Amino acid sequence: MPLLWLSLAFLVGILLGAQLSSPTSTWLYMIAVTLAGWLLLIVLKQTNDRFAVRWENLAAWSRIGRIFSPMPSMSYPLLLLAVLAGAARFQSVQPINEPGFIAWYNNLDGEVTVEGILVQPADRRDTYINLKVKVERLQFAENLPFTSVDGLVLAKVPVGEMYRYGDRLRLHGRLETPPVAEDFSYRDYLALKGVYAYMGRAYALPLGQNQGNPVLKAIYALKERALMVVYQIYPDPEASLLAGILLGVDKGIPEQVQEDFKKTGTAHIIAISGFNITIIAGLFVVLFTRLLGKLKGAAAAVIGITIYTILVGGDAAVVRAAIMGGLALLARQIGRRQDGLTSLGVSSALMASFNPRLPWDVVFQLSFMATLGLVLYAEPFSKAFVDFSNRYLPDKTVQRLAGPVGEYFLYTLAAQLTTLPVTAYHFQRLSLVSLVANPVILPAQPAVMILGGIGVILGLVYLPLGKLVASLAWPFVVFTVRAVEFFGQTDWGVWNLGKLSLLWVVIFYGVLMMVTFKERIFKTMTVSLRPAMVLSVMGLLAVLAWQQALRTSDGLLHIILLDVSSGSQSGEAILIQTPSGRFMLINGGPSTRALSDALGRRMPIFHRKLDYLLVGSVREEHIAALPGILERYPPAEVLWAGREQASRSIYYLHEGLVDKGIPIVKAESGQVLELGEGVCLRVLAAGSRGAVYLLEWDRFRVLLPTGPSYDDFERLSYGREIGQVTALLLADSGYEPANPPEWIDNLRPQLVLLSVAAGDALDLPSPETMEALQGYSLLRTDLNGWIHLSTNGEQMWVEVEQK
Repeated sequence: MPLLWLSLAFLVGILLGAQLSSPTSTWLYMIAVTLAGWLLLIVLKQTNDRFAVRWENLAAWSRIGRIFSPMPSMSYPLLLLAVLAGAARFQSVQPINEPGFIAWYNNLDGEVTVEGILVQPADRRDTYINLKVKVERLQFAENLPFTSVDGLVLAKVPVGEMYRYGDRLRLHGRLETPPVAEDFSYRDYLALKGVYAYMGRAYALPLGQNQGNPVLKAIYALKERALMVVYQIYPDPEASLLAGILLGVDKGIPEQVQEDFKKTGTAHIIAISGFNITIIAGLFVVLFTRLLGKLKGAAAAVIGITIYTILVGGDAAVVRAAIMGGLALLARQIGRRQDGLTSLGVSSALMASFNPRLPWDVVFQLSFMATLGLVLYAEPFSKAFVDFSNRYLPDKTVQRLAGPVGEYFLYTLAAQLTTLPVTAYHFQRLSLVSLVANPVILPAQPAVMILGGIGVILGLVYLPLGKLVASLAWPFVVFTVRAVEFFGQTDWGVWNLGKLSLLWVVIFYGVLMMVTFKERIFKTMTVSLRPAMVLSVMGLLAVLAWQQALRTSDGLLHIILLDVSSGSQSGEAILIQTPSGRFMLINGGPSTRALSDALGRRMPIFHRKLDYLLVGSVREEHIAALPGILERYPPAEVLWAGREQASRSIYYLHEGLVDKGIPIVKAESGQVLELGEGVCLRVLAAGSRGAVYLLEWDRFRVLLPTGPSYDDFERLSYGREIGQVTALLLADSGYEPANPPEWIDNLRPQLVLLSVAAGDALDLPSPETMEALQGYSLLRTDLNGWIHLSTNGEQMWVEVEQK
């Protein structure tokens, strides 16, 4: 317990140092004075009996020592020393804004050039890449010399170039103080990570490689390879979920799915946390102990946990869990029982000593409070359940129920009790549905981690073997996603609280701690979740069977206009499944994440290739997603329309196809692509902007002008040569010059399709286009979500995501 109090005192000191802006030297001076006074007290106690008696009487007033395990009275000055050390540590990491620090040059007129080393793997998004660079020197203009500077800068650069940890980069752009919005401070968020300078629009030039730590480089390379394997053996959104659970990479999870995880209180599943570390540590201990013996096995397990912590990014929750896991192994080796409160306090203090900004990190706060709730309340809640149940049920039945109820309901309740104020304060809402969602979803998670992890490991060695094991883990991952989406549709379980005063948070914790320690109901323990999956196996297998059956060819022609817009940026992607089961993709939209998710939901799990890819436009918003899915859904053939150098994404797509040896056929007017069963796709026009396609099967005809030029309308007599069509896709998200009224009237479509983003940045569709569509049936992705047409050649059936 003294170790616990010293750890808490250090954390209090950090908070004190943040409130009192005294320099580090002042705190160090106070440490020296306190240390001298403490040594004097020890000498007086040893040499003067009367002073020793008076000291013990003076120390006896402390009630804290009677409530908890008391510390020796002469150890109290150690608490003061710990407080002062925490304050000194916090002040020691505060940046000094001077010419040698990168933030000194924020918000100056004009752009600058900086050089430095990439200290983390590149954070890739759909439309940009974040680079965290440790700056070494800065240049104001080309004709001026470089100036030595220090500090971290976060640069936002265009997609396309490959950046890796340890690269030496030259960045050019305007240095700014990170922005602060009304509901979120990016400045404070980056400050927690030691970043005080930001380049919102930068350009990067690689100057060298392999200038980082070789061990970290190897770990990050393994992570990159493992991430690639995840997307090769699983479809989206299951692949992106596993990437988050196993590797801490959650950027590929669709925004709506992420929101569902938050609404249902299950976001801890996709964030590497103590739950994941507990499972990993258990596996490492069992494996290495059998292979190397007890002592060496424990050491190997600690090394394995450390490598995994670095591999997944090492955020606050992961590091805290890793330290607590290491302390548990140490206690086991020296034959002592681990104390949960002490482990939590020591691990938090160690983390804060390396990064004194951690107490302000929301992830750290949630992780700390959740673990505190488990330590204090998990066992009392379980005991209360057993005592209550024994009144009505036989003892054997109660014992069988105690484990699952405790692990998947009561433990969740214990963690939510202590995290409730933090959640309410930061996110301004509470999720009651989590009390139902967690017991349903958590039992499948050990299988997700264990089978999913084994599949990835085997996939690194031999990909087909990894795919085989992945098929065993896939139903559990599908169950997780679908269950979260199901519970996320409920609005009754989410309470929006609005802005909450910090005073209420303090009052809540004050009352909770008073009640807790007054009743003396807490006992320390370590928590390990055990799999309880037997009852769900049959249901999960049924999900697998039905989903595979529903995705198998049914003899119909399917045309799905996917909803792939990203934010306010419109785009289009059309997935076609022929009656014989072939898959064709036309364009891809602006977001790799959205496209990968849409394909993963539509294509069979065992069919991870496209039979055809049609590049029907050169517009960036129609093509940007395609380079990112070549590894996940490689096409067998490509029909290319448009210039090969029209945009950055077009260039990288073409280079990727060439590198993989995928045949590319240039689209020409008059070409016919036979798709089997009498279905054919005709190229009516092909030029520098793209193509116009006509898909036909008996009486069914759908016109897809994915990249028409203005001359194409004249060559096609504004649709008179084509005749009436069953369905018409509006070109360029309803832009008026690309959709002349005469064109629409001559085609006389039974149904008009429009792919456009909600709140399109260019205010599409054009009002003139909407006026020309008066009297026509119109479906649009911003209102209806994905649009699915199916036909047998005679009849057409229409299904939409939202009616």
